[in-house]
Amino acid sequence: MAAGAASEPVTAAAEAARRAKALREAIRAHDHAYYVLDAPTVSDAEYDALYRELVELEARHPALVTPDSPTRRVGGQPVAAFAPVRHRVPMLSIRTETDTTAGAAEKFDARIRRELGLPDGAPPVAYVAELKFDGLAVSLRYERGLLAVAATRGDGEVGEDVTRNARTIRAIPQRLATADPPEVLEVRGEVYMRRADFARLNERQRAAGGKPFINPRNTAAGAVRQLDPAATAQRPLRFFAYGLGETAGCTLPATHSGVLRMLRDFGLPVCADWRVARGAGELAAFYEDVARRRDDLPFDIDGVVYKVDDLAAQRRLGYVTREPRWAVAHKFPAEEAATTVQDIGVQVGRTGAITPVARLAPVFVGGVTVTNATLHNEDEVRRKDVHVGDTVVVRRAGDVIPEVVRVVVERRPPDARPFRMPAHCPECGSAIARLPDEAVARCTGGLFCPAQRKQALLHFAGRRAMDIEGLGDKLVDQLVDAGLVRTPADVYSLATGELAALERMAEKSAANVVAAIEKSKRTTLARFVFALGIRHVGEATARDLARHFGGLDALMAADEASLQEAPDVGPVLAQSVAGFFAEPHNRQVIEALRAAGVRWDEHAPQRAAAGPLAGKTVVLTGTLPTLSRDAAKALVESAGGKAAGSVSKKTDYVVAGAEAGGKLDRARELGIRIIGEEGLRALLAGRQP
Repeated sequence: MAAGAASEPVTAAAEAARRAKALREAIRAHDHAYYVLDAPTVSDAEYDALYRELVELEARHPALVTPDSPTRRVGGQPVAAFAPVRHRVPMLSIRTETDTTAGAAEKFDARIRRELGLPDGAPPVAYVAELKFDGLAVSLRYERGLLAVAATRGDGEVGEDVTRNARTIRAIPQRLATADPPEVLEVRGEVYMRRADFARLNERQRAAGGKPFINPRNTAAGAVRQLDPAATAQRPLRFFAYGLGETAGCTLPATHSGVLRMLRDFGLPVCADWRVARGAGELAAFYEDVARRRDDLPFDIDGVVYKVDDLAAQRRLGYVTREPRWAVAHKFPAEEAATTVQDIGVQVGRTGAITPVARLAPVFVGGVTVTNATLHNEDEVRRKDVHVGDTVVVRRAGDVIPEVVRVVVERRPPDARPFRMPAHCPECGSAIARLPDEAVARCTGGLFCPAQRKQALLHFAGRRAMDIEGLGDKLVDQLVDAGLVRTPADVYSLATGELAALERMAEKSAANVVAAIEKSKRTTLARFVFALGIRHVGEATARDLARHFGGLDALMAADEASLQEAPDVGPVLAQSVAGFFAEPHNRQVIEALRAAGVRWDEHAPQRAAAGPLAGKTVVLTGTLPTLSRDAAKALVESAGGKAAGSVSKKTDYVVAGAEAGGKLDRARELGIRIIGEEGLRALLAGRQP
């Protein structure tokens, strides 16, 4: 009797496990048909019924829940912040061709043939022509067939971990559709939103009394970066795969077109709108065909992408300054519309840049209603001859930032008014100045201006400046938004209790920040001058000024002629420094810092240190084999040299490591001596490299 009674639960449990497995497989198959094949196999009601049955079954039998179950896509607990993810294969961006005519395809093909050394008359190069999706680039890392990590592009080297959000996107399979998965398969692609889904989302948003979203691209990108995965799950996101990152235990095809087919066979959604194009003529034909069909596509694109199909040829072509030589993005002309300029105002950027902005009569262009358009700078307003009252043609530059393209001069009214750059900042009243070598005018109240407040505080607290550990982006945002800090001097009056009352700040963390603030009161004159954030004054210049003048009062009192007596200080830099200290608001903040107890060592003016690199200017670029950037910089300076941040005609040596970028190209252009770490060590030892 006991044996018979025990068999019933075992049978029920086995049946539940069998049914859960069948439901999971059915739901995955329907997801694949809907999101990958774009061919639904059941109605929404039938799909929902299967999904609800699986949810109820797993609720009754929690042991049946698997990590890749479709029910795990609803999200989870919110995260405090995204963890960094280092891309083992850099996630590089593709160069954009500025020519929006079909002729750009010919230029690209000619360059590829030249760099591959193909003679005239050789067969045409095979390319893959794809759509350029308007979404958010992400990387999906599958380990033994299961989704392990999802990350944003970030800066190409390090992105953000958005795995929990990616799991909520039904178009992204949590398990590859293969019985023999690779050890590692890192898939690169784009998260996007269809236009119809975006319209329905906005209908729900309005019905709930919320503010409608601006466009599908921003909405998709914002959804992926939600701290609460449940919020991401509410957005109708999709995904297209278009390439690979790191792979292991996987035999790769010989062509990019083969990679796309392999990704599709693994169950990943690949846009079917691509083709192998042979030669420039077929690339141009693809571009023109897609341009005609652009408005009929179910999702937004802003161009097409050309890639050399042969992967061996891709490796031969390699990369230049973080971009592949074997690919190019060919964008479409931006959409345009006409409207009138109701006013021209200015806005103040985080670095003090004053940008003229046209206030427009509302006009619908590129999928959004535009009421403001950038005029970039004063010279641009003059060049385009924009007046208040003009009829202008507006476009969304790169399909994102609205700008004024041209004025319809024949429709200018008699009372049209030209633009005049204001003399004082609209945010703080400080003087607006424009340096001779710059197109942009700037507010001179860097330490005082509300628009520059957060940027000034972050720079002031930086590791190379006052080095206030813990005073980073999020805390600065809270301090400024709460009105606790207006200038860098206010930082030194913060109390532990004030900080502890802020969101995500415990008593111990607050005490640590206060201790770091107190510690920063003792610094060097060079660090303090750098921390002030004076335009064009980097670390090296701050050290030169500190050595030359010996004290802050002497520096503040120096006129432009006196400033130019310091090493490597020219007219533009002298004007910037003199203008900064001439602004009363900046002097008030400096006096408040002194009153708060900030002190630095002041010395008699010094000559540059002697050593094997005395009088030499060295620029470091790339990653050296054994020396960090800071260590190499310190060695250069200890040997009497100057470690500059940019390459100019005054540069004596460029020390180049792995993945050196634009500085290396600039050095070659100027014919400057380029050496590696071994050459640097030879110079430090007094030998010629």
